[in-house]
Amino acid sequence: MHEFSIVTALLEMCEKNAKENNATKITKVEIKIGKLSGVEPYLLETAFDTFKEDGICAGCEFVVHLQEIVVHCESCHTEATLTQNEFVCPTCNSTDLRVIDGEEMYLMRLEME
Repeated sequence: MHEFSIVTALLEMCEKNAKENNATKITKVEIKIGKLSGVEPYLLETAFDTFKEDGICAGCEFVVHLQEIVVHCESCHTEATLTQNEFVCPTCNSTDLRVIDGEEMYLMRLEME
C-alpha cells in the first residue's frame, strides 16, 4: 500500500509547515486527490487517522476533495469534465485529449494554532 508512504510524506510536510509558522498544533489538513492519481482516498484517510496520533496532527480534521478528470480537446479546443473513464470529447467525440486536472494529489490547506 503506497498510501502509507504518502501519509508519511504528508505528515512530514505538515510538521515542517508548523515549525516554519511557529505552530504547536495542526487542527485541519485539506488535500485534493485526482481520480487518476492512483491514490485510494479511503485507504489514505485510514492511514492518516492511524499515523497522525503520534505527532502535531493528533486530533486534527482530515478533509479530502476528490478532483474529477478535466480534459482539453485538441480538436475543438474545449475543456470538459469527464463523468466516466471514457476519454472522448463530449463536444466533438474526438479522442485527441490532454488531461489538465485530476492526475495529482495536492496539500491544499493547513489550519494551525
